[in-house]
Formats: sequence, C-alpha cells, structure tokens
Amino acid sequence: MPEISEQTEIPESLAGKRLDQALAEMFPDYSRARLQSWVKQGQIRVNQKQWRCKDKVRGGEVVALNVEESIEQTEFEPEPVALDVLHEDESIIILNKPKGLVVHPASGNWSGTLLNGLLHRYPELGDLPRAGIVHRLDKNTTGVMVVARNLKSHKSLVDALQARSMGREYLALVQGALVAGGTIDAPIGRHPKDRKRMAVVNNGKEAVTHYLIAERFKDYTLLRVKLETGRT
Repeated sequence: MPEISEQTEIPESLAGKRLDQALAEMFPDYSRARLQSWVKQGQIRVNQKQWRCKDKVRGGEVVALNVEESIEQTEFEPEPVALDVLHEDESIIILNKPKGLVVHPASGNWSGTLLNGLLHRYPELGDLPRAGIVHRLDKNTTGVMVVARNLKSHKSLVDALQARSMGREYLALVQGALVAGGTIDAPIGRHPKDRKRMAVVNNGKEAVTHYLIAERFKDYTLLRVKLETGRT
C-alpha cells in the first residue's frame, strides 16, 4: 500500500505553469526536487497519464499521487526524545504521545519527532518501515499509539488498520451545546486554495466519523469520537 496517496484537482489559478511548478504550490509539504522525482518515476500522474515536469497545466486536471516512500529511512537520525512508554514486549511498543510532539519528520519538522526518538531508544526499528510507526496523531493531539517492533507485528497492525478491525477513539471538546450524537460522512482532501489545510471537497477521500456525547458543559460539549475510515 502506498505511504502517500492523494488525488486532487489542479486549480485554474495555476493555468500556464509547468507541472512541477504547479505541484510545488499544491503540495508545499514536499520539495520541488522530490515532486520532480516522483513525476519522472510515474508516481504522480495527471488525468491517469504520465506527464513531464515541463508540461504546462491548464487547470482542472486531476493529479494522483501514489508514492511508495516519501523519504528514505536512512535520512532519519536517532535523537534523544522523551518517550512515555506504557507497555513494551517483543512485538509492540505502546506509548502516550504528548501534545506538541510531531510523529514523523516532514517539512518544517525534520528533527525532534517521535520517529527520531524511537530510533534512539530502539535502534533495531531502523530496519522497519517508518521505524515501526503504522498510524499517526496530529502534533497537538495527545493519545496512545502502538508501534511495531518486527516485520510480523508490523504487517499484522497494517492489515488490522486496513480491515478497520482496530478501533481508534478520541475525546474532543467542542464549542456549543450538542443535543445528541451522530455521524459525519463527508469526503476530505486538500483545501483548494490553502494546500496546507484539509477541507471537505467533492473529490476527497471517504471520511466517516461517529460521535457520542460524553459530558455537557455550559458552552461546550465533550464528545467520544470514533474513526471509521482513519481520517477526520
């Protein structure tokens, strides 16, 4: 399964630009050189066809990214990062990720991430894809994560996530007084104008989230949120 899989439409505001220039504006998390490499490898396709970096876009074309690896594992450096380990055995590591800790190195956060800390504490994880990390939490989200310690457990965890047999639940404090629980079913993709943000878009990926009321306050509601698709 590709580690990066996105599909979006090229905005008409980028009409006339080279494909690699348009991609650099659409996907600011990745360098232009990396995007060019993916285009040449056929891991980025336009309207289901392989384009050249110098080809000009008109706007409205559908870009599909299906990239096996965003960054080579050898680029990651072990670093001493405080880890709150709740449990570990020969197969998995369970830890509590605090608010403010980025899970995986990316643009703007190449060091001091959970992955860097895992490689420092468990050097053997360098032999696994993404140091055994099979799911993520946003930087400002606190929560429990499970990390694989060998290829067998890595495959089992990935298979469970894909089959949606592994449950993931969050607590979320929202503004306003909700009357009852419900389900949010709306496709999510890159914001058409601000590529660093996600939004509900027509050609986005399926996103289904269920929520129940855990506690009510005067101006806020505490929800128990369960992900069905892995994105919310």
